[in-house]
Amino acid sequence: MLPVSNDLFLLLSVTEKKGQKKVEDGPPAILSGTFVFPNGDKYEGEYIQEDGSIIRSGQGVHTTTDGSVYDGEWANDKMNGNGKLSHHSGSFYTGEFVNNQFHGHGVYTWPNGSSYEGEFHENRLEGKGNFTDTENQMWTGQFRYKAAPGLQFHIRLD
Repeated sequence: MLPVSNDLFLLLSVTEKKGQKKVEDGPPAILSGTFVFPNGDKYEGEYIQEDGSIIRSGQGVHTTTDGSVYDGEWANDKMNGNGKLSHHSGSFYTGEFVNNQFHGHGVYTWPNGSSYEGEFHENRLEGKGNFTDTENQMWTGQFRYKAAPGLQFHIRLD
């Protein structure tokens, strides 16, 4: 949660979504705005206000000062749901997130163009997946974090 305080961020703009009025004793209204944090990070997107705090919730884009960008779903002030996390190095992940971690199905692409598509568990390659190298050659099998015993090589004739 982000405390509502001028010491912690600068509120640049806020708009309430049409038709999203707070109902007494109902869910909080979904708002939309832009925030700049003291370290220079920026968030643009949906959020709710609860107990004096801003909680990122819904669709939003968070950009860090080093150039990393997350564009996707937020819940409980964390990356939760589907999204894309792009790093300043050129690597990126597109897929499912749970509590700020790669978790579920996704695709991770390294800066050199090689990629892994498959299952992730708490930021680890875990389960059935495909690794494609820079020559577009693919290996398929079970991945267990940094190990992948018994991968099968697929020959592409195209």
